[in-house]
Amino acid sequence: MNISILGAGAMGSLFGGLLAESGQQVTLLDINDAHLEAIRRQGLRLETDSGDRRIGGLTACRPEQVTGQPDLLLVFTKAQHTDHALRGIAGHIGEHSLVLTLQNGLGNAEALCRHVAPERVMIGMTTWPADMAGPGHVRSHGQGVVRLMSLDAVERQGSNQVAAVLEAAGLQCAVDPQVWTSIWEKVAFNAALNSLCAVTGCTVGQLDAAPEGVALARAIVLEVLSVAQSVGVATDAQRCLDSVAYAIAHHRTHKPSMLQDVLAGRPTEIGAINGEVLARARQAGIAVPHTETLLGLLRLIEAWAATGGGHE
Repeated sequence: MNISILGAGAMGSLFGGLLAESGQQVTLLDINDAHLEAIRRQGLRLETDSGDRRIGGLTACRPEQVTGQPDLLLVFTKAQHTDHALRGIAGHIGEHSLVLTLQNGLGNAEALCRHVAPERVMIGMTTWPADMAGPGHVRSHGQGVVRLMSLDAVERQGSNQVAAVLEAAGLQCAVDPQVWTSIWEKVAFNAALNSLCAVTGCTVGQLDAAPEGVALARAIVLEVLSVAQSVGVATDAQRCLDSVAYAIAHHRTHKPSMLQDVLAGRPTEIGAINGEVLARARQAGIAVPHTETLLGLLRLIEAWAATGGGHE
């Protein structure tokens, strides 16, 4: 399969490396020139539970340099960059190209449908961990899954083919008609841990330094899942709370991407997570005070960083 990955950060590079290693033809598209150059010179260094190796055969280029049209476009850009990124590769998306979003947050499907016919859009989520260790170097330890389906929930040959390709790469992928449940539960998980860590500067494990940290995380999870229920998505609150508790207990030194963005003075994905939850909550007449407060605090931090300030 000819696969392009739009957004070759940690997650995009992990998926691209594993897909290339399994025999697929992969193009990584990104604007991080140092990362792209390192991959072109030495291949992608990938550290996983399967070992530390370099994967060659990857095409790595900036979006404006790409040629041809892929069978599959896998979108891993941050949610706030999706529209701009897709406009930049409009000629790369063929009339038969399938497009899959595994991005964080809500609103990603709507963004894709502004550029691609809805029947060619697939939505999904993944729990695979990945971190950038340096240019051309990605680490991923632990296991994860991928769940996907066509946006219109029609069972299509393309969805099954894409799932089979990802499964063959070791990514534990399945077509899941209940994928919206997985997406909303991940939004709840991220709204709790990412936003709390980004505001406080805590690692995930440091959130239990005071009982209030754990209580806040639980409250946010329940708020988000109440919004999911209001739009007709069934979720398992205890499963999501257990996932949060496990992360606090076992991922103690992890700095979520939102905290990393704050520390680097970059805009965060708070709009696609807490912001989208708040928008849907207001439509449903549901109060989500903790989720809303953290959104406001992150917006303030972003605004302060944009004026040249910092976050200690």
